[in-house]
Amino acid sequence: MKLRPLHDRVVIRRSEEEKKTAGGIVLPGSAAEKANTGEVIAVGAGRLLVSGEVRALDVKVGDKVLFGAYSRDTVKDGSDELVVIREDEILAVIEG
Repeated sequence: MKLRPLHDRVVIRRSEEEKKTAGGIVLPGSAAEKANTGEVIAVGAGRLLVSGEVRALDVKVGDKVLFGAYSRDTVKDGSDELVVIREDEILAVIEG
């Protein structure tokens, strides 16, 4: 499936769920928390301002990002889970 997000929306491929805790305990699939990080795979054209201009997004394809736990729409693409959110729902870009 190929998605092209509109305006200031971003499509993110969610990172793998954590299978172990920090202490090394292996979690079953139902207990594992979904990761709030992922890689940007598509971005929209930008935010439409009141003046009619379009402001380009700060994130770009390939960026690793951190996003909020409950602010998203998810789409299944085979085994991948894609997240579609607005740019302002992205909390941070992970660098390094």
